[in-house]
Amino acid sequence: MTGASERDDGLGLAGKVAIVTGGGAADDGIGNGRAAAILLARAGTKVLVVDLDRGRAERTVAMIAEEGGTAAPFVADVTDEEQARAMVAEAVARFGRLDCLDNNVGIGGRGSVVEVAPQDWRRVMQVNVDGMFMASRHAIPAMKETMGGGAIVNVSSISALRPRGLTAYSTSKGAVIALTRAMAVDHGPDGIRVNCVAPGPVYTPMVYSRQMSPAGREARRRASVLGVEGTGWDIGYAVRFLLSAEARYITGHTLVVDGGATLVGPARAPE
Repeated sequence: MTGASERDDGLGLAGKVAIVTGGGAADDGIGNGRAAAILLARAGTKVLVVDLDRGRAERTVAMIAEEGGTAAPFVADVTDEEQARAMVAEAVARFGRLDCLDNNVGIGGRGSVVEVAPQDWRRVMQVNVDGMFMASRHAIPAMKETMGGGAIVNVSSISALRPRGLTAYSTSKGAVIALTRAMAVDHGPDGIRVNCVAPGPVYTPMVYSRQMSPAGREARRRASVLGVEGTGWDIGYAVRFLLSAEARYITGHTLVVDGGATLVGPARAPE
């Protein structure tokens, strides 16, 4: 049987090293980060799976190992600069280089500017924007040491494109798109591509841990013009594509992965 470390499938990811932040998930659930980590490993990438919860990161690593892939867990709060620095240092020390970064950490936030508390506003910005800034700040110099540059994917949301009562969240995810475009310009000369994925209403552990009602889940499914429910795998495949050699001529782009939800129905689905 061919090990994951030997596979490539034309993606140009075999032998590369990636950091996936927010790479854990509850139990055996498939969140966006866990899906990306598993799919990268299937393509032969060595993955540092980063999460605040060691157990969740270790479970992702175990799932990768069960398929013959290579991964290691790391605990870090990427909003803290020293922890972000240590994360990158661990990837380089363990695997010898850094080629890819999936900036996947994010939290939600509801309410208008007159409803959301200032401390909650600041926390959403800190996690959703500062975390990507800190991780990228230390990953990019490591990528510049690698022959051929590197690739970064920042995870935004369709809420940045279609505001729907989640003002702090929408604003933070809009900032992620702007950050992506700015980084693409800044670091293109270094051979580093920077792109963005904007997920739609995908059904992940983060969603169902909130005990969404069956009616809410069905409304989210129907929000897709395809009439299908999105999953973490859909986001993971998009992330892997943008990190791969198949996307070698793509940078500064925001790839919407929503089953067409942004084309219709601006209202937020019920919970």
